[in-house]
Amino acid sequence: MRELDLSLYIVSDPYFAGTRGIFTVCKQALEAGVTIIQLRDKDASFAELVKQGSELRALADRYRAVCIVNDRPDVAKACGAHGVHVGLDDAPLAEARALLGSGAIIGASVQTPGQARAAERAGADYLAANMVFATQTKTDLDNHIGLEGIREIRAASDLPLVAIGGIKADNAAEVIAAGADGVAVVSAVMAAADVGAACDELLAAVRKGRAQRHG
Repeated sequence: MRELDLSLYIVSDPYFAGTRGIFTVCKQALEAGVTIIQLRDKDASFAELVKQGSELRALADRYRAVCIVNDRPDVAKACGAHGVHVGLDDAPLAEARALLGSGAIIGASVQTPGQARAAERAGADYLAANMVFATQTKTDLDNHIGLEGIREIRAASDLPLVAIGGIKADNAAEVIAAGADGVAVVSAVMAAADVGAACDELLAAVRKGRAQRHG
């Protein structure tokens, strides 16, 4: 399995990328130190996703980063992505593992300690605490878990943990201090006028949070 560093994890979104396109934004983010990129486009066809995934996988390899596909193990396999991220209602983790093999990185979204323990038993490589704060990009979840939710999930599992949902440079440090190993963002990077500066601020906040947690 490829080395997993969850420090700064961006989820692509064609709407927020705008006319720049997700490839351009992802390239700028990788240049600034992003460690994982996730391909997420709910409206794209299988063929479109495979094309985008192949391009992002090649781009990630250039920066020694990880390319993950959201929801679709079939797309991840077809485009050679490093892995897949499955949500609470997506393809079962065991099915994704069977399709992609032992070397793939498989992440799972969780909201409770029980879900975290179940995902770990099922063979997840990392967990995503989803969603931490209210956000316009994730409307299918009824409530956010807050910092206490991160602490509870952290206590329930030793798997690498990334936090997602309403995270920005001004609250990322407290998310890390609460127990997350990294932060995942959509609009905070994809919609940023200066992608490099946005990533720099988020990474600085991650470092600050780690210092608070371990200091």
